[in-house]
Amino acid sequence: MPAAPTASTAAAPPALPLDAEGILALAARSMFHLFSSISQGMFLVDSSGRIVWVNEGYRRFLPALGFSSIDQFLGHMVEDVIPNTQMRRVLETGEPILIDLLTNKAGTFVVSRIPLREEREDAAGGVGDVIGAIGIVLFDQPETTLQPLISKFALLQRDLDDARRELASQRNNPLYQHADGQRRSKYTFASFIGSSPAAVEVKRHARRAAQSASPVLLLGETGTGKELLAHAIHASSARAKGQFVSVNIAAVPDTLLEAEFFGFAPGAFTGADRRGREGKFKLADGGSLFLDEIGDMPLGLQAKLLRALQEGEIEPLGSNKLVPFDARVIAATSRDLPELVRRGLFREDLYYRLNVLPLRVPPLRERRADIPALVEALGEDMALRSGEAPPELTPDALALLAGQHWRGNIRELRNVLEQVTMRSDSQRIDAAQLERILREAGLEQIELPDLSHVSGEGEADLLRPLAQQVAELEHKAIAAALASTGGNKLATSRLLGISRATLYERMTSQERSA
Repeated sequence: MPAAPTASTAAAPPALPLDAEGILALAARSMFHLFSSISQGMFLVDSSGRIVWVNEGYRRFLPALGFSSIDQFLGHMVEDVIPNTQMRRVLETGEPILIDLLTNKAGTFVVSRIPLREEREDAAGGVGDVIGAIGIVLFDQPETTLQPLISKFALLQRDLDDARRELASQRNNPLYQHADGQRRSKYTFASFIGSSPAAVEVKRHARRAAQSASPVLLLGETGTGKELLAHAIHASSARAKGQFVSVNIAAVPDTLLEAEFFGFAPGAFTGADRRGREGKFKLADGGSLFLDEIGDMPLGLQAKLLRALQEGEIEPLGSNKLVPFDARVIAATSRDLPELVRRGLFREDLYYRLNVLPLRVPPLRERRADIPALVEALGEDMALRSGEAPPELTPDALALLAGQHWRGNIRELRNVLEQVTMRSDSQRIDAAQLERILREAGLEQIELPDLSHVSGEGEADLLRPLAQQVAELEHKAIAAALASTGGNKLATSRLLGISRATLYERMTSQERSA
């Protein structure tokens, strides 16, 4: 008699198929049932793009799409009934779109689109033709289920839109067109961020200087924006279409400065280019020549510079020929030129030649009211370069920044922002995080905000929540900028040093709180 089946053999688990086709078929069925159960909805289209099947989960979206029954939905071309769908692209290319955001009148969805192929595989490893596609709604409320991802995507999209608008405006602005390797100014007066009395005053004087042909001498500490103003003066002058040539005297060895300024004739010295080279004075002919750190110029070269400025001509090294030039000179220095003159380190006649239109650029501690706008502009620039979200500083953090001496001015402010952003796990920066960075930078005593520069406000008026005072200042700055630009939002955002999206956001929040 045959042996009776044991309990173990009777309860043996089902085995996997042993052939590859069976395994693939089982996997396909399992994946289909899995997606059908966990997804928010699924539908199928045939090779022509006609909808042929819809599961129960997808039917709840039909009323929002304008259909009262499934019979009205089936049989239509997919793009006719599902706005913004990319199913046609999947059918035409045979390539899946595994993760995508779809927005239409039914809402915003995270979707996946997968092509369906006929069961055929040739000897060369090819696959069958596309015979349809399946659309899967993975999430129907991504604004809640995928909030971190959506927020980052929206931020990057906003920054990308701002960058595109800025590039478009630059392409249409002759000041930014660098055709044939020409040197153009990179900044305008709108790039000098600030609406404090000190910032407004320096820009007013700089605009007047731009209308003159006389030399301009920019005086101020390092990092205050002297080079930016030099670019802006050139961009607003009658020479704006000419070249803007810059020389940092402190960065060029003394032995090469003369050749850098005046150029040299072929074979003027050992190792010289056989074709010779034009100097910066000649390159700037018809435009502007920016001499940065003029206080570091050697005495021996100062006499030659003075003669070039007086006569309007230069003599290249190794040449006996005088070459005329027509360049407007803008000089800048962070050193005390009158003191250098008294010590015999700077020629007095050259000083008077350059000091025709002196312009003192105020340090950051004299325009503390501009710090919130500077922080926002610097933060957005950092975000654009890194791809990360810009830092958000709390009111107490902004107050702490306003209380610093800022020996390096805006350059030092940017350095602090970059450090605290890179070392923080959060996008929101508070005073404690800032204080740690400032102490590590060598500031033994963290200063409190000095509001004595604010005029027309009594002591009692200053003893209010800082966020409220900052909001009031922001409201005044936006109103003044809008009045100055005649209501032009793009020009206003550039004047304030913020993106247009940020400007709209601030204006909306002010209207809500009004």
